[in-house]
Amino acid sequence: MDQATSEFVTIEEDGPIALLGLNRPAKRNAISDRFVEAIADAVASIEKTAKAAVIFGHGPHFCAGLDLAEHSEKSPIEGIYGSRRWHQVFATIERGRIPWVSALHGAVVGGGLELAASTHIRVADASAFFALPEGQRGIFVGGGGAVRVARLMGAARMSDLMLSGRVIDAATAERWNVVQYVVGEGEALDKAKTIAKAAAGNAPLSNYAVIHALPRIQDMSSEDGLFVESLMASFTQTSPEAKERLQAFLEKRAGKVALEKRDGDR
Repeated sequence: MDQATSEFVTIEEDGPIALLGLNRPAKRNAISDRFVEAIADAVASIEKTAKAAVIFGHGPHFCAGLDLAEHSEKSPIEGIYGSRRWHQVFATIERGRIPWVSALHGAVVGGGLELAASTHIRVADASAFFALPEGQRGIFVGGGGAVRVARLMGAARMSDLMLSGRVIDAATAERWNVVQYVVGEGEALDKAKTIAKAAAGNAPLSNYAVIHALPRIQDMSSEDGLFVESLMASFTQTSPEAKERLQAFLEKRAGKVALEKRDGDR
């Protein structure tokens, strides 16, 4: 595996996928403006070659959020510019070229939760805890949480976290639709890599449609959404790669969908 390390991030290749590591463990991977730019550069580099990617945190935590020491020195207009830059960078993950999976452990707090919400699939291990302490800090979410996090858990639950200071565990986060998988402590990265490699094996056009069309359809009326669905279905299924994959299935060269048995299943 090839690996590149900078002051803030690591990038590692693992076959068709890339691993983006948040690399500021002494600060619980708290995000500063320079950290945001490092993430932006890493995402741009990864998208050139990888078919899917995983983002994770080095050290005991995924990300404890905004670097408050830096934030406290900003003027209002500088705060707006900073927030909008977070929006731009996180959008390159959410609406980029490839699927992203986040592997979450330890603190997934504030801006860390906003970053995780920009990925397409979230895997939490049993050590992960989630919070939005902005209310207690006298601030408001600024990294896209008012849209992305609220759409995952709902505005009422997000309001609860921000107003009360409540901290939730991984199991609760799964019930609230914040994460899609909960695994044993220390297992999130391996699970995220497995998911990313599965996504990397999909047709790129199908992956792109899922990333870009599906979330936009949620913002449309039912009739508009169904119309766009028809367009995307036709567009993807008539691609050369789709025709080859469908033919492989018809000729029994591709496996059928089946529920995998887990250890202990009878």
